[in-house]
Amino acid sequence: MKRRGRNLQLNLFYLVIFFSFVLSARTQGGGGGGANGRIQFDAGVILDLNSWIGNISLSCMKMAVDDFYAVNSGYSTRISLHIRDSGGDAFGAASAAIDLLNNVQVKAILGPQKSSQASFVMELGDRAHVPIISFSAKSPSLSSTQSSYFMRTAYNDSTQAKVIASIIQEFNWREVVPVYVDDEYGNGIMPFLINEFQLIDVRVPYRSSIPPSATNSQILKELSRLKEMQTRVFVVHMTCDLGLKLFKIAKEEGMLKKGYVWITTYGLTDIVNLMGSSAANAMQGVLGVRPFVNMTSKLRDFKKRWRKIFHQENPHAIITEPIVFGLWAYDTVWSLALAAEKVGMNNLTFQVADISKSSNDIASIGSSSVGPKLLQSIQSTEFDGMAGKFHLIDGQLESQVFEIVNVVKNGIVRVGFWAPPHNISGRINSKDKLDAVIWPGEPERVPKGWEWPTAGKNLTIGVPVKPGFPEFIRVDVDPHTKKQVPKGYCIDVFEAVMQNLSYAPYEYEFFEDKDGNMNGTYDDLVYQVYLQKYDAVVGDVTIIANRSLYVDFTLPYTESGVSMLVPINDNSKKDAWAFLDPLTTDLWLASGAFFIFTGFVVWVIEHRINKEFRGERTEQLGTVLYFSFSTLVFAHKEKVLSNLSRIVVIVWLFVVLVLQSSYTASLSSMLTVQQLQPTVTNLNELIQNGNHVGYLNDSFMPSLLKRLNFKESKLIAYNSPDEYHDALVNGTVAAIVDEIPYLKIFLNKYCGKYTMIGPTYKTDGFGFVFPKNSPLVSEVSNGILRLLESKKMGDIENNLYGNRSCPTQEATDTNCSSLSFRSFWGLFLITGVASMACLVLYLSHFLYKHREFLQSWDPEESFWQKLALLAKLYDQRELPDANKTGEAKEEQVLGDATYPVDVMTNAAISEPQTPSSISNHTIENFESEEEIEASSDEERASGREISRQNPDPPSFADMLTPRDHSDP
Repeated sequence: MKRRGRNLQLNLFYLVIFFSFVLSARTQGGGGGGANGRIQFDAGVILDLNSWIGNISLSCMKMAVDDFYAVNSGYSTRISLHIRDSGGDAFGAASAAIDLLNNVQVKAILGPQKSSQASFVMELGDRAHVPIISFSAKSPSLSSTQSSYFMRTAYNDSTQAKVIASIIQEFNWREVVPVYVDDEYGNGIMPFLINEFQLIDVRVPYRSSIPPSATNSQILKELSRLKEMQTRVFVVHMTCDLGLKLFKIAKEEGMLKKGYVWITTYGLTDIVNLMGSSAANAMQGVLGVRPFVNMTSKLRDFKKRWRKIFHQENPHAIITEPIVFGLWAYDTVWSLALAAEKVGMNNLTFQVADISKSSNDIASIGSSSVGPKLLQSIQSTEFDGMAGKFHLIDGQLESQVFEIVNVVKNGIVRVGFWAPPHNISGRINSKDKLDAVIWPGEPERVPKGWEWPTAGKNLTIGVPVKPGFPEFIRVDVDPHTKKQVPKGYCIDVFEAVMQNLSYAPYEYEFFEDKDGNMNGTYDDLVYQVYLQKYDAVVGDVTIIANRSLYVDFTLPYTESGVSMLVPINDNSKKDAWAFLDPLTTDLWLASGAFFIFTGFVVWVIEHRINKEFRGERTEQLGTVLYFSFSTLVFAHKEKVLSNLSRIVVIVWLFVVLVLQSSYTASLSSMLTVQQLQPTVTNLNELIQNGNHVGYLNDSFMPSLLKRLNFKESKLIAYNSPDEYHDALVNGTVAAIVDEIPYLKIFLNKYCGKYTMIGPTYKTDGFGFVFPKNSPLVSEVSNGILRLLESKKMGDIENNLYGNRSCPTQEATDTNCSSLSFRSFWGLFLITGVASMACLVLYLSHFLYKHREFLQSWDPEESFWQKLALLAKLYDQRELPDANKTGEAKEEQVLGDATYPVDVMTNAAISEPQTPSSISNHTIENFESEEEIEASSDEERASGREISRQNPDPPSFADMLTPRDHSDP
């Protein structure tokens, strides 16, 4: 029996060899004659004929051959398709490729269908110089850089990674979980998908990989794990059969209800068209992406013909139209037919390898002589195909526009497009929004993308239990339920925020030991969230760096910073000489100097014409001082007659008004306002003096103070504001270092006795604690922002601090500095320039008026003699003229006698003097003005007589000769 079995095996082996040689002889030497005398171009086709995609693609390819040569009947070549079934696995695809290359000697292979199959077949194509053209192997791991003879007439999966990322960004989801098949097809897209998510700051907390041959129990186990996660956005990338099984189980587990988001890649999007209502029922509300195919009349006619042919071959099929893969298969055949005609088939030889090897051995694979030219021809082929423009870039089809579809009821509804540069839009090349999407559970509201807590559980909120500042957090007893409930400012803020987050129910749990005391420090409480004992912590928890390593904080809802609390003293000076303090010494001296200078200028201008500024020297000195200083209270009684004097006085009065107002305000502030000064101004002073510092028990202050170089022995912990006060009063500590919210509560209770210095150290204030990467962090933070901008937050803070507001150090530190000359030098400059200008103008006018008198001086006299004469001349009062000509007379007194001097008309005063302006001369040895007035008529007569006898004016020497007034 064994011998008969061995003989039978030998006979079968020889039979296989015989048929192989016969088949090889038939195909040796190139393509044989085709229909109508055309040269036959052999092309292999490797498909999974047991799949709908394989059957649809095959029917489209056959129609492509018929349609192409019906249109191009004059072509000299004709493609002959040699179909092989891969059996759905990589080994079957490799065996089919070896058979086609060895036994048929095909010049090109269309397929294989799956990426896992193509990775091996493309190596065979490289060896045989035969182009491998796949219209369905879309994995980015397959490219022409790995195999120069591999081409993909489909979109690369890396392209749709951008589309999916744009959808995630459009709906502002922050976390996504990819669910993919664990093979070449599924793993190939993951790096590109993750990279796109990173670009838009979207987290991928978990990657769910499912084996290609996963059982229902395996899928259920994985879905249960996903269900327990807080993320509710899933991107599914797998084959149709596995994807349908996944969605059916997910629906049974309640994972296609309200709150879930499912997005499919285009390898799975057409499953509804393939599987009909069974797939639609399991995928209600699912979003999908697929290449957009513009409906043309040519495509509409093709679909009509395809539907008729396909249903004749598959009468029980529910498929109504060819999917995108079928259209790409159709265009692939056209591109190959065009390339074959371009190359020309004059030499269709296929160089055979070692014929001693088996025909199914890899070593026996020969090489195609036409392969390089055919490859180049296919890559350069361009035309408008059924699926759109056919154009290969770097060995793969150029991606263009994607459409975004929604599974609704029994079919698919388009809701938008993706195309550069606008990415997501409701219409192609526009900025319109997407159409309304029906999400799982049929809600129209966009899901938030997460659920926490899951499975209907309540959030467990940890609450600190400690005495001290009950205004922030405390434990009260509910009068109705008699249960302990947390109350205080922190609870009020948290509950106000959570009112708008009704999807997150919560319950409080006190962080206490069996005696009802705080079960550790605040750091211990925060760490419980990291240990997953609490879902969150609500209380007066400060946001600091070391805590952020384990948990996430919301935005702060209180004022931030650490400050120092110290006693204050009233340092205001209220002694007998306090009235001198408003002005500095330099300003007092400058003011006095300008008082005297202004009086002097007015005296100089008014002395010759105003009798109120004449008289004895002591009287004139008193008049100058009295006039200038009386302007301080605007009580000067002397009239000024000259316009120049009036200008000086007006400017000076303005300066006096400003000085007086400033002095009054400064003095009032010094005498009436408390000047509160802190006993300590900075932390370094405490460190240098070795003072003790107090802080709040169970806080992070000890570690902060140690970092600031405080010795641990100098730190004392307290539990309440009253203990703070007692320690500061009895001198146990020199200062309290604590957070600003606590210190403001303390100051409201002990207002006026203490003040805050700082802040000396920055913190972020109080925040709510959540686990790392919790989606509630952003939700609650947004709620805090809305609350801070609302009136309700003001009401909550009024409950905390009350309506009483105790000023801080910045408000109470009213150390009024004295007014200095620097603040008023501009005013003194103005009055100084005005006074000096009027003085110079007056003196210039005086000298010009007496220019002839000055010209008649004896040049032999000394400077001091001339100056004395000029002073005596200035000291004379200008008298009004009796006639109407406006001429004036002056009494010139020289030496011991008085001489009348006839002043020239051009030197006369333009304004006649009034009697009231006449004053007495006080120069020693001068005659009284009453005598001068009594003898004025006689002297005028004498002067006229002398003028008639001697019209020339007297010489300077004559004027120096004394004469008696009594001489006739």
